[in-house]
Amino acid sequence: MKLSILDQSPIRKNGTASEALAETIALAKAADRLGYHRYWVAEHHNSTSFAGSAPEILIARLATETRRIRIGSGGVMLMHYSPLKVAEQFRMLETLAPGRIDLGIGRAPGADERTSRALQAGPQAYGIDAFPSQVHLLSQLLDAASAGTPLPPDHPYRGIHAMPRGDSHPQLWLLGSGIHSAVYAAEFGLPFAHAHFINPDDSRDAVNAYRERFKPSVWCAAPRVAMGVAALAADSAADAEQLSASRKLWAVRLFTGRPIAFPPPEEALAYPYDERERAILKSLEGRSVTGTAEDVKAQLLYLASAHGADELMIVTITYDFDARLHSYELLAAAFADLMTGPDEGSQG
Repeated sequence: MKLSILDQSPIRKNGTASEALAETIALAKAADRLGYHRYWVAEHHNSTSFAGSAPEILIARLATETRRIRIGSGGVMLMHYSPLKVAEQFRMLETLAPGRIDLGIGRAPGADERTSRALQAGPQAYGIDAFPSQVHLLSQLLDAASAGTPLPPDHPYRGIHAMPRGDSHPQLWLLGSGIHSAVYAAEFGLPFAHAHFINPDDSRDAVNAYRERFKPSVWCAAPRVAMGVAALAADSAADAEQLSASRKLWAVRLFTGRPIAFPPPEEALAYPYDERERAILKSLEGRSVTGTAEDVKAQLLYLASAHGADELMIVTITYDFDARLHSYELLAAAFADLMTGPDEGSQG
């Protein structure tokens, strides 16, 4: 079992984006020391809750701060960008940290509709419907840059390559929370990172669809599933429940259109939820795993087994950074007998 981290660089109430990014760097260094397999950073825009808007820049810093752990994006929201530009960004990262870079791509905007329009190039914006053609072109450009496979003779971009060229290339993953993304990952023969923490209800259907329709490729010879799971471990179940209150209140406020930074647990526990908010809170219970390290481990292994996943990507958010770090330390110790080391080479 591979154990990895997805970090969204959360911003606490009365905290700053600068502090959130400093904590991301500190956590990546700790993850490297603790034996985690990979460390991905997310992309969000126009957010009061998350600081990570440019994963390609943050990855460059994290790669210099770590030694063995794989570093990547979870993910780049491809609908906003030119596939050639993304290919060149990650070719550069791979050249600087060969064999350690992951390019996880997603079809969600990572922003509201107005912000998405601002991110894109006016009337020439790709939009979500163009996602499959973007993925195809991105994979072609990356393959041409590393394996020397030229674009087809009739390709409109024949003769163009993503630079800098090199013998290795980043691992290409497709991220998603539903069946559409799972089917795209299968059709393109890519590893699939399923966001269980966003959509647990359709998770088995998505993973099953991925396996049923998977087509082997140069990127992935057989179906490969990583599951992104929200998890929080503490020294006691009561401590874990108290710490989880921050994320719960944040989620309720988000789902009612009143986003906030992550509040301290004392404030969250004292919050006077109304009937509608309690119903939302109830509906969110299946999105996270909370408890002692052994309890969380058992629940995570059950989820991995039920979905046939050989990798777990843990998303942990607490108001206090030390509590978040401690959770990852507890899980690393609990999984020590199962965790496998980093992949060899760029394919991983």
